[in-house]
Amino acid sequence: MAIKITDECINCGACEPECPNNAIYDAGVSWKFSEGTALDGVIDFGDGVTLDASAPQDAISDEVYYIVSDKCTECVGFHDEPQCAAVCPVDCCVDDEEVVESEEELLAKKAWLHAE
Repeated sequence: MAIKITDECINCGACEPECPNNAIYDAGVSWKFSEGTALDGVIDFGDGVTLDASAPQDAISDEVYYIVSDKCTECVGFHDEPQCAAVCPVDCCVDDEEVVESEEELLAKKAWLHAE
């Protein structure tokens, strides 16, 4: 399961530097697959969808920090627990029940993101 940031976020920014995949962004800031990963050039999602890893993607939230679920691995393979949740002073980094992934899937995502 990916992590999401709830509306209770106080925009302190403590979570952002802790993410090993650079999946956390400030409110209103666009994001790229290439940021903090080994992804480069055209990436193929295996379902017929492709895009340029360096192409800016629209911000997911304009009000609070947000996590890009396609880049979130819950810190599996890096740490024992999600680091964003560990440092959040208001406990607003929680499981995203809409994005459920097994440990095996999270490890595969980590390998894909970092060309392992």
